[in-house]
Amino acid sequence: MRKTRVAGRMAIMCMAIFLAGCGGLNFRGSTPPSDPETSGRERGQRNETTLGEALRARRNQESIVRVNKYIWSASLQVLDFLPIQSVDPFTGVIVTGFGTPPGGGRAYRATVLISDPALDARSLNVALQTRNGPASTATVRAIEDAILTRARQLRVADNRL
Repeated sequence: MRKTRVAGRMAIMCMAIFLAGCGGLNFRGSTPPSDPETSGRERGQRNETTLGEALRARRNQESIVRVNKYIWSASLQVLDFLPIQSVDPFTGVIVTGFGTPPGGGRAYRATVLISDPALDARSLNVALQTRNGPASTATVRAIEDAILTRARQLRVADNRL
């Protein structure tokens, strides 16, 4: 009986500490300052962040990938013969359906991942598929080269303005 009381009290204390860390309880004082932007700095206090605010801020920063705008535009221009199924500029993913290039007889489907804001080959990943399976490595390399060449052309044209 005595052990269950001690365990119950420990559980309550752990929850109170957890809530205090998340900002659920206000141990800093009962009345908030009149102007939170200036009053803490005027008194020489540091800005305090609760545990919950820090975790939310970190989660939001991790979910956003910066995408190079030139590679993004060049990918859409080079693969304009393919119907777009899904586009997500926040994660840098372009998914297309099957389409036939002008003058070609084979249908392709592409998935493009732009994973870095740099205008580099490592920022671009292209997966190309035919109706019979994956496309050849040479075809994928040619598409990547065309996208990167067009991205460089767009960047040069943008700098002239």
